Amino acid sequence: MIKISPSLLAADFSKLGKEVSDMYDAGAQWMHIDVMDGHFVPNISLGPVVVKCIRPSCDIFFDVHLMISDPDKYAPVFAKSGADLITFHLEAVDDPMKTIETIRYTGKKVGISIKPKTPAEAVFPYLPFVDLVLIMTVEPGFGGQKFMADMMPKLLSVKKECIRLGLDPDIEVDGGIDVETAKQAVENGANVLVAGSSLYSKSDYKKAVSELIASAESVNVSFR
Repeated sequence: MIKISPSLLAADFSKLGKEVSDMYDAGAQWMHIDVMDGHFVPNISLGPVVVKCIRPSCDIFFDVHLMISDPDKYAPVFAKSGADLITFHLEAVDDPMKTIETIRYTGKKVGISIKPKTPAEAVFPYLPFVDLVLIMTVEPGFGGQKFMADMMPKLLSVKKECIRLGLDPDIEVDGGIDVETAKQAVENGANVLVAGSSLYSKSDYKKAVSELIASAESVNVSFR
């Protein structure tokens, strides 16, 4: 099943609660919340207080993406603030299993992400222990970047390794996703699509979400 996770980074920050509920009403299943610390990535975004404030807006699944240098310290805080799934970056930690266990202990789902320059094989040892793998299709840190099509072989490698191991985690792509690039992502194994400006720039959110889902589901793949 294709899941759409609008990136809150592209929303109108003057009315975040409404932006979340409007996307939920438009048919989005998840809400992608980018957390940036200005250290792991060259930008600063949302913190746990914001997540806590927007949590009552609706029952949408909060997909919290920690692009920060110390996910072990802050993951429990985001869990208490309302996250449903917490994704950390492999490159940010010395002991990925420790971070996975830290997040799992909070009772939330666990995701692991890799930047464009990190090979797919780096996440293979952790696939049995996570609920989601996030493949970045842009350099993390800023919204509105161009989709990196050369990440598709990496995405497919992760999907094939999951199949080989008999695993079925969600596989998410983040960066430059629109009605055209969504097809490439789904063809190569993704089932969760993070989309920012391609959704929030539209006046009709429901139409934008519907078109993105229709485009993604038009792809004929045997492993869906």
